[in-house]
Amino acid sequence: MKCLLLNHPQRNSIRLQLQRHPLLAGLDEEAHEELSRLVTVQEGHRGEVLLEQGERELCHFFVLDGLLKRIVASAEGREMALRFTGAGDIESCYEAWQQRACAAYSIVCATHSTRVVSLPMGAWCDFLARQPRVQQAFQERVVQIGAAIVEHAVALLLLDAPSRVHRFSGRHPELVDQLPQKDLAAHLNLSAETLCRLARRRAKAAVYCP
Repeated sequence: MKCLLLNHPQRNSIRLQLQRHPLLAGLDEEAHEELSRLVTVQEGHRGEVLLEQGERELCHFFVLDGLLKRIVASAEGREMALRFTGAGDIESCYEAWQQRACAAYSIVCATHSTRVVSLPMGAWCDFLARQPRVQQAFQERVVQIGAAIVEHAVALLLLDAPSRVHRFSGRHPELVDQLPQKDLAAHLNLSAETLCRLARRRAKAAVYCP
């Protein structure tokens, strides 16, 4: 479901959530009011696509509740989950916008109840041009996200299956129980069966740990 924030029945509580978003912490009341007039609230269920790979209408997303996943599909149709985005974080198409290209990945709801606030990349970049502190924080976050994706890709090449699961569990313990095994397996480039077997092994080891 999509609805302009100004018309949403829960607009007051959603506006408060947006004001508390870490990226927007430095905005004054006037800037928050301006942003609230630009954004749309989207509420989706697991598997619902918010942005298709190859799409030209690029968007920026603030995650308020639930999880998003960034998926890239190969020419053969094989999908890989590049990253997961939880409440208080962002998803964006900034690089594609800069290059005047289409979306290089899809953005999909990863949990049964996900709520985001979104706006077109053009409107977001115009807004940032008037808010230099937020613009700097946003660009730094984009760089961090890109670096983390590259680091993850390198880890997939260098680590065996148990080490991939151990690394993810150590870095993102809050996501382990939230994610369906199919999504986590795709992120770690493992089969669901392999991930299930490793999860059982880890659980058994925890039981026997003194």
